[in-house]
Amino acid sequence: MIQYAVVIERGEDGGYGAYLPDLSGCVAVAATEAEVRRLIREAVKIHLRGMREDGDPVPQPTTQVEYVALVA
Repeated sequence: MIQYAVVIERGEDGGYGAYLPDLSGCVAVAATEAEVRRLIREAVKIHLRGMREDGDPVPQPTTQVEYVALVA
């Protein structure tokens, strides 16, 4: 199983966007966080299927995610 890091951001308009740093061009936007999570999963499936159909190699994940705790 391959696991990619997904970045989910809340926009200034209150909507949400999601993308995968390791899959260029694979994005989703939605009004809610739950919806963008659902849509990005679908987008990944479609993106990877398209890559395979085109004969392109599926990139291995390289992005690492870490949270940094700051004292306010």
